[in-house]
Amino acid sequence: MFIGASNYVGDIGSDYYIMPETAAIGLIYKWNVTTRYSLRFSAMTSKLEGTDYRTDDLNRFGRAYSFSNNLKEGSIGIEFNFLDFNLHDQETINFSPYLYLGLSIIEYDEFYFNSTQIPVAKQINFNKTQGLSIPINFGVKINPSPYWVLGAEIGARYALNDNLDGSSPKGQGDNQGVEYFSFGSNNNDWYIFTGITISFTFGDLPCYCKEE
Repeated sequence: MFIGASNYVGDIGSDYYIMPETAAIGLIYKWNVTTRYSLRFSAMTSKLEGTDYRTDDLNRFGRAYSFSNNLKEGSIGIEFNFLDFNLHDQETINFSPYLYLGLSIIEYDEFYFNSTQIPVAKQINFNKTQGLSIPINFGVKINPSPYWVLGAEIGARYALNDNLDGSSPKGQGDNQGVEYFSFGSNNNDWYIFTGITISFTFGDLPCYCKEE
């Protein structure tokens, strides 16, 4: 399992890349193909939030937008160990930094800002949609016993859209005639997961040696 927090980086609020703000949880499954790499599948969920009151940019601060977006993510990829991580070895505590690369499918809220609301523009949710993101995780892990593994990781996700923050809504207005508009900088959004992982081993340990 993964237990940690998330933060968003985009057109609203702070532009710090690592600033865990809201709770994030998930499940992770790994198939250890060799001591150096594993196939990894994960499902994560969190609420992304941003507010212009948490920024050093005076233009954003004066705009005073804020949002929240419920995000779910399913990811598949390969985890590379920088050192041999052999769960066969019961006499040695294994340790290794690792890198994870893959592809994620995400589900998130679509919304826009009704700028006629005074004094602060109101977030109007109108749909849920799906998209893709590219995960890049870096972490370290250790196995205190052959039966479980403890890790800590930071995972950056590059979303293949600029609309996690409602800055590039589709369409020209709602059925009440309220106009909504794009205000993004044409840079795609990011979101970051920071936390710990706890993995329990099960099944037969694979043999990594070549057959003669």
